[in-house]
Formats: sequence, structure tokens, C-alpha cells
Amino acid sequence: MQPLKDMYAIVNIAGQQFKVSENQNLYVHRLANDEGSSVEFNNVLFVDNDGKIKIGSPNVSGACVKAKILSHLKGDKVIVFKKKRRKGYRLKRGHRQYLTRIQIESIKG
Repeated sequence: MQPLKDMYAIVNIAGQQFKVSENQNLYVHRLANDEGSSVEFNNVLFVDNDGKIKIGSPNVSGACVKAKILSHLKGDKVIVFKKKRRKGYRLKRGHRQYLTRIQIESIKG
């Protein structure tokens, strides 16, 4: 029996950096693509393939990460409450972030 490949990459997705490996599910900022479609990310900053490391400056040339969009959803509610004591100033606002759930299919690098 062959040992599993331990491969991961650090990718810039929608302005945030994520450490990803194959068959991993992620929640990222909302992507414009439809549910069920495939997406390819070319902003790969780092690739580790069983100890063989490639570091980009800024990106690794020829590396890409393919993912499938599973669903679009909204995150948990975040309450923003501001108060200044003894002034009668109170402000309560809520916010829900739009998210996309993706599954990493393959890492090429």
C-alpha cells in the first residue's frame, strides 16, 4: 500500500490567503461563478509536495489550484455595538458576510 501524498499549497483566493490540500472544503468570500462550476486559482504563493518546496516571487510559475463551487450562503450574524458611557450614545448594527463554499479538487505545481 502506497502512503498518501502530503501536498499542500498557499493560495490567494478573493484577497485572502489560504492553506489548502486536496478534497478540503473552504469558506471564502463570495465568488461570481455559479454553483457546481469549476474555478481555477493561479495566485499560488507556495507549494509543498512531499518536502519538495516551491516558493513564488510573488507567484509560483505554472502552478494552479482547481476547485468546485458547492454552494453560496451567508455567514453567521455579527453584532457591532458601540457605546459611549454617560453620553446617551448607543449604536447597534448587524452584518452577515456573503460566502462561497468550495472544495479543492487538485493542486498542480
